[in-house]
Amino acid sequence: MADAAAAPQARSAGGPLREGPGAPATCPCPAAPTCPELGAPPRQRRSPLGAAIREDCRNQVSVILPVHNSESWLDGCLKSVLEQDFQGTMELSVFNDASKDNSISIVEKWKIKLEDVGIQVIIGGHDSPQPQGVGFAKNQAVVQSSGFYLCFLDSDDVMMPQRVRLQYEAAIQHPNSVFTSHGPTVIMPTWFCSREWFCHVGKFDEGGKGIPEDLLFFYKHVQKGGGVFRVDQCLLLYRYHPQAATHSVLEETIWNHRVRFLEDRVLKHWASFTIWNAGKQGRKLYRSLSPANQRKVAAFCDVDRNKIVKGFYTYEESEERPKPKIPIQHFRDATPPFIICVKMDLTGGVFEKNLNELNLKEGLDYYHFN
Repeated sequence: MADAAAAPQARSAGGPLREGPGAPATCPCPAAPTCPELGAPPRQRRSPLGAAIREDCRNQVSVILPVHNSESWLDGCLKSVLEQDFQGTMELSVFNDASKDNSISIVEKWKIKLEDVGIQVIIGGHDSPQPQGVGFAKNQAVVQSSGFYLCFLDSDDVMMPQRVRLQYEAAIQHPNSVFTSHGPTVIMPTWFCSREWFCHVGKFDEGGKGIPEDLLFFYKHVQKGGGVFRVDQCLLLYRYHPQAATHSVLEETIWNHRVRFLEDRVLKHWASFTIWNAGKQGRKLYRSLSPANQRKVAAFCDVDRNKIVKGFYTYEESEERPKPKIPIQHFRDATPPFIICVKMDLTGGVFEKNLNELNLKEGLDYYHFN
């Protein structure tokens, strides 16, 4: 599932330009139709699903911003919304998930500045004793927004001025895709997609704390035939800190979701396969597989002679008798397809050279799981 690079060339397509200071911040038209599966709307009065919408009153882009106790980060985040160089119509949809600090006071302060330059600000939320989670807050921010395209932003991050413009230009060329920025992973707050595609994929998981809602949404997106395109520029400053929501998701939870997706998406179509890495990660993957998929593992392969000369990996934790013994081979002697458990860019190009010399096709002869 490697990202495909998208080099945006088209300018923003049609629509009224954002007006300067003094422009009215409100629109008389009802908000965009909500996705039927997104659940109950926030506390504001909503228009019926069948309400007529004047196309010239719809915003081109809605920046989707969930907020929970974000006072330390919001000034920088909201300043980055103000500084976008996108010339189309844009709104900011904020959903406050039971913040107990000064987050909403900060949002209200920036609402005046943003609306002075024509960026409408919609603020929803609830003040329940407990937050309902990032997935819920994102879904509600989408429901109350009106844009044709959705730009997801975390309240502790900062967008580069060109972000909305470049992702919008790419998105109008690829309507069934999620757009991200350059970087090590697509599971980051740089997503940008059409509202129509978001509704087709369905809402974020609302399980609350500890749920990797972005990863689960991404898997649904791929399962429904969506693509991934990358704008190869820095679009966002990701602020990593102890209070970040990502710390509530256990590494083992993410691992288990990834393994289940691999089994459903890839391994069910293979009669047998080889795990490329006889070390710690490869063995962990083997132990995480269902018994049916463990039986499909023909061998491990590696370049480490010390591992290869052992001949076998014995699954000591197995309750089977005799315990499974999986051959360990040199990668040139192994039989594809491969599940590759080697981290990229950590071998000085040696692994990539070894893989390339086999003349294999990604997605057919091998998949990365690294």
